[in-house]
Amino acid sequence: MCYVIVTGRSLLWTLLSLAALMAVLSGLITPRWLVGPPTIKDTKNGTELYTPTVGIFNRCTRLFGKTHCANFNVDGFATDSNVFPGCWKASLFFLSAGLAAMSVTVIAALLGCCVQSIGRKSIFNLAGVAQAVAGILYLFGMILYPAGWGAERVQRICGPEADAFYLANCSLGWAFYSAAIGVALTFVCAAFSGQAEKSTASDKVQDKMNEGKTLICLA
Repeated sequence: MCYVIVTGRSLLWTLLSLAALMAVLSGLITPRWLVGPPTIKDTKNGTELYTPTVGIFNRCTRLFGKTHCANFNVDGFATDSNVFPGCWKASLFFLSAGLAAMSVTVIAALLGCCVQSIGRKSIFNLAGVAQAVAGILYLFGMILYPAGWGAERVQRICGPEADAFYLANCSLGWAFYSAAIGVALTFVCAAFSGQAEKSTASDKVQDKMNEGKTLICLA
């Protein structure tokens, strides 16, 4: 018999897992990790002030009088390191690997309503381990990103003084902070997975199952 079990703690863990995934994903695909100083650009109507931004694999700049955002990793990881810094390639790899692992745990969180174990192992505990691994992968990616701030691409925007872990005239954009929040939430989810598991295996849940109920919702 298949039981659908939803508790307050398991639901909270599922929502936090989804929020953590979306925070890192939205940060990764957005070209606002670094924000350059306002720059004056000549246009047909005079001069215009704009702010260049750079992400891990994309950027926004002013071209032909319009803001143009595009990827600069045209050949993926094979892109010339002068265009796509090596540290950023590694950062993209680790963040993408972490997202892949985290996506699996979100699917597990949704399945956790109906499937409480896999091979006699709690699905919540397995997902918690995967989330811890995802968090570690994220950390590698977050550390490697500032290690590439000495790249020519960054120096063109932030100034020639820019170097590893030193931004010179640039500042961190909201995408960086979104990813950082997602990393923190991932570790929170990994720690909270145990509470979600306990709530679905509590005596109250067992009592409802003994009563023959297949849909069990508890606060």
